[in-house]
Amino acid sequence: METVLIYSGGLDSTALLYQLLHDGHTVVALSVDYGQCHHKKEFACAGGITRALGVVQRTIDLRSIAALLGRNSLTDPSLSIPEGHYTEESMKVTVVPNRNMILIAIATAWAIARKAQCVAYAAHACDHAIYPDCREAFITALGRAMGLADWHSVSLYTPFAQWTKAEIVKRAHALGVTFERTWSCYKGGSKHCGRCGTCIERREAFYLAGIDDPTEYDETAPRIDIF
Repeated sequence: METVLIYSGGLDSTALLYQLLHDGHTVVALSVDYGQCHHKKEFACAGGITRALGVVQRTIDLRSIAALLGRNSLTDPSLSIPEGHYTEESMKVTVVPNRNMILIAIATAWAIARKAQCVAYAAHACDHAIYPDCREAFITALGRAMGLADWHSVSLYTPFAQWTKAEIVKRAHALGVTFERTWSCYKGGSKHCGRCGTCIERREAFYLAGIDDPTEYDETAPRIDIF
C-alpha cells in the first residue's frame, strides 16, 4: 500500500513514519512550508530522517498563505511563543486556522495523482483540547469527504488519534526511532528551548513513558518544571 505521510520531522510524525514502514507501507513524505517560523530547523530534521530511511520526500512552498491566516505565533515572528504547559487560552495563539485541512487536501491531491491508497497524519489525543482539527469528528468527516473527492478513492489514516504522547514515545522507542534527530520546538533555535508548550509536552512524554530523553535542550535559559 502506498501512503502519503504529512511529515514535519517532529516526534509524532516520525513515529508514524517508522510505524508505516514497519507495517509494510510504501511511504512518500510531504512537508509543507506554510510560513512557520521554525521551518528551517523542522525541514532540516525531516530531510535528514527521510534520507537515512530512503524515503521519497517533497517539500512545497505555501509561505504566501501566511498572509491569510491572521495573527498566530507560528507564522508571525512579532508574536511570542507561549512558554509553560499547554492551556486552552495560552496556546490558542499557536493555532494556524484550518492548517490540517489545508495540508491534508494537498496530500490527498498528491495521493490521487500517484494513485496512492491513503494519506496519514499524526494527530494524537493530547492535541484534542487545543486543536479541533485533531479531533475524531474532524477526522471522520474529512476522511468521508476525501473518499468522494475523486474517482480514485483515498482514505485518511490516523492510528495515533486516541494515543497519548507518552504512548507514542513508547511505540517509537520500540520501533527504534532516533529521537535526537526529531524536532518539536516552536522557537526553531539551535537547540530545543525546553520551555515552550511543545517542548514541555515532549519532556513530559518521555518522563511518563519511562524512557530517557536524548533531546538537547537549551541549558542557558531558565527552566520550567514539567509538572
